[in-house]
Amino acid sequence: MIREMTLATGFALVGQMGFADCADQVGLCETPSGGYHIELPEDENPPLVVFLHGYGGSGTGTMNNRGMVEPLLARGYAVMAPEGLERPDRGGTKSWNFYPGFGERDETAFLTEAVQDAASRFGIDPERTVLGGFSAGAFMVYYLACAAPETFSAYVPVSGGFWRPHPEACDGPVRLLHTHGWTDNVVPLEGRLLGGGRFHQGDIFAGLEIWREANECVDTKPSGFSTTDQFMRRRWTTCADGSALEFALFPGGHNVPQGWSDMMVDWYEGLPGG
Repeated sequence: MIREMTLATGFALVGQMGFADCADQVGLCETPSGGYHIELPEDENPPLVVFLHGYGGSGTGTMNNRGMVEPLLARGYAVMAPEGLERPDRGGTKSWNFYPGFGERDETAFLTEAVQDAASRFGIDPERTVLGGFSAGAFMVYYLACAAPETFSAYVPVSGGFWRPHPEACDGPVRLLHTHGWTDNVVPLEGRLLGGGRFHQGDIFAGLEIWREANECVDTKPSGFSTTDQFMRRRWTTCADGSALEFALFPGGHNVPQGWSDMMVDWYEGLPGG
C-alpha cells in the first residue's frame, strides 16, 4: 500500500511539474491574442526558438518533445510553444490561420505579440528569434516568411510547405532551412489532395524555387552539398546579401527527426549575425 501511494505521488508530481508552463509559473503565458508556453536556459538574454505545433497538436505537446527541446536549451536557446487556434468546425482541433477559412486571427501579429511579451517578461533577445514549426505549423512558417520575412531572423520549417495554388512570389530576402522526410506520406514532397480534392498540398521543390526567386539566386542548381548519417543537405549561396536557403532531407517520415535541433542551431549560428 505504501509503495502504491509512493508511485501515485510520484506520477502526480511529474504531472504537476510537466514541461508546458510559463517559465517558472504554472500554466499558460497569456497575451491579448492567445497564449504560449516557454522554457528558459540558464543564460541571460537568450536567443529564442518559437516552434509551432502541427494540426491537432498543442503547445503542450511541443514542449513535451524533449528530444527536440532539451538540445536547444543546452545550446542556450529559450524555447517557446504557442497554442494554435481552436477550430469549432473541427471540434476544437487546434491549427493555424495560414489558409483562407482556417481562422480569423492575424498570426503574424499574434506571434510578434508573443515574442514581445517574452522579451518583456523573461529577457529573451527579440533580435535573435527563429520561427520553426512542424506540419501545419510549418505551413504557417512558410506563409509568414513569404509575406513578412523581416518578422523573425530566420525560419526553420519541418515537414510542411506551401499549398496549391502556390504563391506567385514572396518578399525577400529570407533565411530559411527546410527539413523534410524522404518517406513522408502525410506531407509528401510532391504534395497531395485533401478534403475530397478541395485542398491541395503544394510541391516542396516548387516552393524552393519560389524562395530562390525571393532571394535573387543567380542559378537554380545548389551551390553546395553535404551528407551525414542523418541528413542530406543542399544549399544555395550565390544569392542576395542577407539571404540563406538550405534544404535538408532525412531518411524518415512525418516527424521532427533526431538531431534536428543541433543541426538547426549550427546552421543558424553559421549565418552572418546568427
